[in-house]
Amino acid sequence: MFGRLLGKKAKSHTGFSSVVAGLPVPRTAGLISCRVLDPVGEPVRQAEFSVTDDAGRKVGGGETDPFGSVVAAVPAGDHRLAVTAEGFTPYHTPVTVAEGGHAGLGNVTLQVSQPPQLPAPGDWEVEPMHSQIGFTARHIGMARIRGRFNTFAGAVRIADRMEDSAMHVVIDAASIDTNVQMRDDHLRSSDFLDVGRYPTLEFYSERFVHRGGTRWGVSGALTLHGVSRTVTLDTRYLGLGNGLEGEVRAACRATTELHREDFTLTWQTMLARGIAVVGSSIEIDMDIQIVPKG
Repeated sequence: MFGRLLGKKAKSHTGFSSVVAGLPVPRTAGLISCRVLDPVGEPVRQAEFSVTDDAGRKVGGGETDPFGSVVAAVPAGDHRLAVTAEGFTPYHTPVTVAEGGHAGLGNVTLQVSQPPQLPAPGDWEVEPMHSQIGFTARHIGMARIRGRFNTFAGAVRIADRMEDSAMHVVIDAASIDTNVQMRDDHLRSSDFLDVGRYPTLEFYSERFVHRGGTRWGVSGALTLHGVSRTVTLDTRYLGLGNGLEGEVRAACRATTELHREDFTLTWQTMLARGIAVVGSSIEIDMDIQIVPKG
């Protein structure tokens, strides 16, 4: 197909020569290319790749295209290519790029990795000292305001089938913290969280869906500002470990996006040119560790 599109040219063993030959690159740079495949020869889409120089500095990176292709222009020199994808063992290889040259690595085959061991069935609880519930909101269309909730508690019941598990998290609304007292007082007021009427945020889920590898979707009802809406947490399970006292811990990271209007958090002030002081969407980012209850 590439031959028909770009003219009939002799192909190298990498299969990339006809594709990259016409790409302009700076005089002091060269090209790295390869094709990322799974063990049965199918392309791995959206695998992440990065190129670092001999000092460990990142000089290139991105994602593979729908055909599993990697093509990157990087400064000439000795580098290291790393390729990672959900459910596969990371791949690393050294590569040397000459000025005006093309380092074609051919096909890179990723090996399927063993998924981390799941928590044992039973009652677990969120360990707040090593957990964090944070958020990010847009301010005047440019800056990002980051904050967190300092006080929360949660329980997780792990079932024999992980898909049948359940969790309940309660957050103290007044514990919101953006590191600016005046702003935090405004967020606690009736313009936003109205903590006098709605002292807590609660999330309850009975739906755990395995999306492959270490990724799970955890769907449930989030009650915020007196309104309940269904929310799905895009969750990456990080596995089991042991704490300083030998206790078993399980960890995950979860993200989601909320829209203030869905929870009647509609306070807004507009600046000149129609720019909103506070953005309508809020990104939620959680790092959670759980330990066996009791």
